[in-house]
Amino acid sequence: MSKDTTDPPEPPEDTDMRDDSMTDHPEANLVHFNPWRDFNDAAPMLDPFGDEPDPAQIASFMEVVFGYCDGLIPVRSFIDKGQGIDGRPHNIWIAADETAPEKMATFAGWAAREGAAVYVIPGTVAESGQAKATDVAQMQAVVVDIDSGDIAAKRAHLERHLGPPTMVVESGGITPEGQHKAHVWWKLTEPAEGDDIQRLCRLRGDIAAKVGGDMHFRSAHQPIRVAGSVYYKNGLKTLVRIVDLNAGLERDLDEFAEAVADMPPAPGVSLTPDFATPDKPAVDDVLVTPVREGGADDWSRFEGASAAIGYFIRLVHEGRLSKTEGWEAICGYNAAMLRPQWPVDRLKRESERLWARHVERHGPPLVRLDSAAPLPDEMPTFTLGQLLDDTSPMPADLIGPRVLTPGGLLVLGGAPKVGKSDLLIVWLVHMAAGVPFLGFTPPRPLRIFYLQAEIQYHYLRERMQQIGLPPGLVAAARDNLVVTPKLKMLLDAEGSARVAAAIRAAFPDDPLDILCIDPIRNLFDGGPDGGGENDNAAMMFFLKDRVEVLRDHVNPDCGVILVHHTKKLSKHQVKEDPFLALSGASALRGFYTTGLILHRPDEEASERKLEIELRNGPALKPKLVDKVKGAWVEVNPMNERLVRAEQGAKFDAERDRKGEVIVDILHREARSGRMYTMTLFAEAFENKSGLSGQTSIRERLNVLTTKGVVKFVKGDAASDLGLASDRSKYGYLCVEHMDLATGEDATDAETGEVTPVHVRVFPSHYKCPQTGAVLPVENPAVWVYPEGGEA
Repeated sequence: MSKDTTDPPEPPEDTDMRDDSMTDHPEANLVHFNPWRDFNDAAPMLDPFGDEPDPAQIASFMEVVFGYCDGLIPVRSFIDKGQGIDGRPHNIWIAADETAPEKMATFAGWAAREGAAVYVIPGTVAESGQAKATDVAQMQAVVVDIDSGDIAAKRAHLERHLGPPTMVVESGGITPEGQHKAHVWWKLTEPAEGDDIQRLCRLRGDIAAKVGGDMHFRSAHQPIRVAGSVYYKNGLKTLVRIVDLNAGLERDLDEFAEAVADMPPAPGVSLTPDFATPDKPAVDDVLVTPVREGGADDWSRFEGASAAIGYFIRLVHEGRLSKTEGWEAICGYNAAMLRPQWPVDRLKRESERLWARHVERHGPPLVRLDSAAPLPDEMPTFTLGQLLDDTSPMPADLIGPRVLTPGGLLVLGGAPKVGKSDLLIVWLVHMAAGVPFLGFTPPRPLRIFYLQAEIQYHYLRERMQQIGLPPGLVAAARDNLVVTPKLKMLLDAEGSARVAAAIRAAFPDDPLDILCIDPIRNLFDGGPDGGGENDNAAMMFFLKDRVEVLRDHVNPDCGVILVHHTKKLSKHQVKEDPFLALSGASALRGFYTTGLILHRPDEEASERKLEIELRNGPALKPKLVDKVKGAWVEVNPMNERLVRAEQGAKFDAERDRKGEVIVDILHREARSGRMYTMTLFAEAFENKSGLSGQTSIRERLNVLTTKGVVKFVKGDAASDLGLASDRSKYGYLCVEHMDLATGEDATDAETGEVTPVHVRVFPSHYKCPQTGAVLPVENPAVWVYPEGGEA
């Protein structure tokens, strides 16, 4: 909901749904949405001096922004500035369903007659009256508000790097240069929820920063104008128009985030502040211009010295010069450009003062890490005869067979949430204990430094404590595996020095065997040019100047494991060459000695496939792995369904769906005061809610009762709930966390709100999974699933 800024931005209390008027007293501002009363009490009148709301454009806008969302859409109208009329804001919440476009069009028509603009928060909330950032439960589109500069050039930059947008809306405002301000939308393949909402908002802020857009959209509750509504401001009345619509174009959130990360700033947009400020000389001039005492030049010796010292301090702080080189450069400037020179003690005092101030503002310096491995004087070469005659033993594998060799580099790739970090942690624990894992064998317990930058400390320790491995194995790995919590750093010059110091402190007596970096993305340093992961030069800089230098510094023979994300490929592409899925530049694949890709061949199945590519040994067959009862195991491929596997999986999924529907219906019906026996349920819901006939429903119920998902209430327990006595074998159906409406109402003493009274329903009997007999429940308050049942 853009705050169109032809004039200065509207104050938050006028345009921003973040104010408290929507939440503190919702009834005071609520416009009750009744199309037969407030909004349609008269036929719309055509305004000959301006546009009218366009229901078709409103419907298109609602589909792009809310088409997949559930919940309520916060809507607001208020009088735009410059009309000479006043009016209070009106807030409503409409359901994000098939009726939303019609209701929004009706509200927009009413607002147009009132001279009011229409805004929405581009996300849904759970309850009426909610409009804070923390209330937003779902968002399905990414938007950037371009409200200044060369709008057309910025749109072209976005399309070139992020792909065509789903929708472009001209918001009604016009820049001083005469260009129409625009909202550019990309619809996602599914709504973002939970932490992904924060991620989506960070993307909105990153896009805005890179094209000079409105940074307010970093907040989830930032409102935006509704396309198809009417724009009023400063005497101008026009339609908020959709000028480009690709309704079928949708983006995956992970892929879109990669594109945003790789997008450079638009021409003329800088993400870093300029060195020179208006009241100081430019550094390029300072470094080559002599300056005399007495104010004889354009700047004083003090101004020139401060600028030069500041410049070299930045180079030292960024790790581009050592401290010695920086001091030598400062002294060189003093000797060459200051006439007469400053005394050395004054130069030193000023340097130390500016250094302390710079560190205070910008954090610890990026100290360079020089490689511990000296360059050879001569390039090693060997004749064919020498290679044929050398029969000395091969170096022992760090992880056999040839998966990680001394000095080798292994890359483990996988899509987000596929389980690669969990698999990696268990694998590293086994290697630290000297125990084989999934056929990968260490020669002895290995010393491992796990540099991870994703999981915070408390959740890291929780994961380690829940690892579920034998106590003896964990005890053997206790001191050999050293793990970092989530780090806020890059593996740049300073980061490399810090990691090297941490490794030496962790293993002071013996050399490191394996350095693991998880993931590349969170620690990536693309070098002086600031390239991203998709830049081959930046990737080679990271691998050679960061990873290899760090390894050579701690132990040239240690192995390195890098964890990396993958991009989405079609099943055919994955089958042809799964390693094309590795995100970023192709230089990574040409550099590693071993590649592992963890992926799901079937998205509906739990099994993962581990593809293996070796350069230092013979090819290894892919492994089919799964996590069973908390432990990673290798699955025998012979156990896979070979005939009509996809059709069989669909049948399995349909059976699971019907079970979930039955449980959901029992929940909802109980909250409405209705409970069922097995026979009555099958009769009542035959061919309803996606269920089949009575026989199919009873078969599903038999499975659910055997698995302990559904239990029973009968006898005295049913009478205590006010249920009619029943002579059936099982009694009334009961599911976990079921609440039954008693038919009575409770009144809140403070608010006067009347709500139905519910009581928790506990089972009294269950079906024995061995005999099918109906047995009494030992403790109704504790829901127990039989062995092999569903939790």
